[in-house]
Amino acid sequence: MADPLRAILTFCCLGLLTAPAWAVPLDRTRFAADLCGDGAAQVRGAEGLVQAGGDLPVADLTFAGGLLGALAERRLACPADGALLLDRPGAAEGHDALTGALRPAAEARAPVLGLRQRAAVETARGVVALLTGPDPAARGAGLSVVERRIATVPASVLDRAQDAEADAALKAAIAGLAQAAALSSPDPARRRAAIVAVAASPSGAAEARLTALKSDPAYAADPAFRTALDAGLSRVSRAVAVGDGLAVLYNGLSFASILFMAAAGLAIIFGLMGVINLAQGEFIMLGAYATYGVQEAFRRFAPGLLDLYLVAAIPVAFGAVALVGIVVEALILRHLYRRPLTSLLATWAVSLFLVNLVRVTVGTQNLQFVMPGYVSGGVPLYADFVVTWNRLFAIAFAAATLVLTLLILRRTPLGLDIRAVTQNRDMAACLGLPTRRIDRLAFGLGSGLAGLAGVALCPIYSVNPGMGSGFIVDSFMVVVLGGVGSLIGTLVAALGVGGANVLIEPISGAVAAKVIVLVGIILFLQRRPEGLFAVRRRR
Repeated sequence: MADPLRAILTFCCLGLLTAPAWAVPLDRTRFAADLCGDGAAQVRGAEGLVQAGGDLPVADLTFAGGLLGALAERRLACPADGALLLDRPGAAEGHDALTGALRPAAEARAPVLGLRQRAAVETARGVVALLTGPDPAARGAGLSVVERRIATVPASVLDRAQDAEADAALKAAIAGLAQAAALSSPDPARRRAAIVAVAASPSGAAEARLTALKSDPAYAADPAFRTALDAGLSRVSRAVAVGDGLAVLYNGLSFASILFMAAAGLAIIFGLMGVINLAQGEFIMLGAYATYGVQEAFRRFAPGLLDLYLVAAIPVAFGAVALVGIVVEALILRHLYRRPLTSLLATWAVSLFLVNLVRVTVGTQNLQFVMPGYVSGGVPLYADFVVTWNRLFAIAFAAATLVLTLLILRRTPLGLDIRAVTQNRDMAACLGLPTRRIDRLAFGLGSGLAGLAGVALCPIYSVNPGMGSGFIVDSFMVVVLGGVGSLIGTLVAALGVGGANVLIEPISGAVAAKVIVLVGIILFLQRRPEGLFAVRRRR
């Protein structure tokens, strides 16, 4: 009989060794008694659950979470022989926490939590929510609680939560918190491993965590720890610097794209007719409002296709604003050619009229746009550098606008006529070109390009009646710097001005950046008054 008995005992021991780590059951009776006890017992029960949370079955965690929630919400009643869960505070009867039987609660007392007990109970509830939450939102709320009390939560809880988590974003957050907790571990080997793990995912937060460890006594006392920390911090700092540089370049490129789209139409108008169109910013605003109108039309008549409203708004905004530009040219500007000061004042009056018209008809509030999936969010690329879809949309849209505008100017009869009139208006008229009609169409084209800039701005900037005033000065600087009438010059100047603004702003502030860029343009124009790319003209 000895051999069979030994075999049975060996099998049982192997079963215990290979069972999952959380197969240790919770003493439910004792846990309920602790929560119904005095303050010290409540703290003991809550802290014991936190320490054992990584090893408990889900059923026990769910049971404990119900009791803890009832205690925090004053729905726990404690008779002499157990604990009752009430439907509401002060109810006459409740369900026995252990058996589920309905029992009277008239003679039961309601335990009260002090500040220390409440903190312990909140931590325990956070652990339960993190491990048993039904959805990512509930588990994320539990993670937030655990993060605030990370010093009291064992690593086994985070390891179990990370292994069981299916949501990628939440899993990454748990991993980051586990790494941060391991940095404070009393085990030197684990701390060094945590430093390597943190350095493998560089970010500004990781750099701050590692920098804080330089004040740790182990940094001076343990050469291995100091070497690992210095190497990890050096790696993270380099990666963060590269990521910040990429972010500056990306933001500068997106800002330059907006500047180019705002200035492209102005370059055509100013280069062809010599008119400084101070209403160009308001044409951008009209393009944004036309986009809003398309969105509301989709919301009302085709809600299932709402994500496509931004694409549908492109031809609508271009056509609507181009039509407004043609009307302005026909009614006002055609009488003011070769009178630059008068045309300047006239376009300023048009800008004031458009702003106040929108304020009266639509209102002064910022418009609320639905962000389609293709312009929402982004993807982390390196360190803290994130490629946001809304800025990428603006960059791609500006590139497409540049290509189409060049095709119009270089490959169409209208473009040939515009270039001819730009070079020599009088000779073009002598050759039979209808210069007035070309002026009107060119003004419509330039205005329509401003409307397209309004479409690109909707996912990035606040849309309101005064939004256009911030672009007219920058647009005019870009046009003059690039060379009046040169689309390629406008592109190069927009890249330069946009990049310079983004580089200088973090150092000197937005206002100083504008001043420095303006002074630089003035100094450049002193040496080269025609700009970067002068358009050939015959006089």
